Amino acid sequence: MKSGQIFSALNQEQYSELKEALGLITVLIAGADGKIDEHELNWAEKLTSIRSYAEPEELNEFYESIEGNFSEKLDQLIKELPKDVDKRQEILAERLSSLNDILPLLDNETAYSLYESFLSFAKHIAKASGGFLRIGSISASEKKWLSLPMIQPIHREALPEEDEDE
Repeated sequence: MKSGQIFSALNQEQYSELKEALGLITVLIAGADGKIDEHELNWAEKLTSIRSYAEPEELNEFYESIEGNFSEKLDQLIKELPKDVDKRQEILAERLSSLNDILPLLDNETAYSLYESFLSFAKHIAKASGGFLRIGSISASEKKWLSLPMIQPIHREALPEEDEDE
């Protein structure tokens, strides 16, 4: 199914909020320790590009629509947010919580895929700058936000069982 079709239940503002989520998640996780690392920002940009052609395929167009100006939007977001970590995290969490009104408007499979994609994105950003050779370690301040606690979890609905007579 094409991205435009799977997001057809959303108006333009809601779809824009979904697209903004990746930048918000990037700054939330990258800035959790008080320092937004250039390595994390670069990895977020690369990851957005990779996801424009990766699985699940139904999200490819969604990521494609983001990747073109992701870096500029990320820079703008960082400039407009407060430098104070607690205030910044509070604003980002509040903005991301708006997804709780948007994700349920999508069909369950799309909402689930997007939610899982956001969680995976957060984890990749967290792993981008820590540990040995800057890979793999997640700080305690990042762990606090890693599960994106401000977004209500989306669970995959069980598929109806097929009739055995068919």
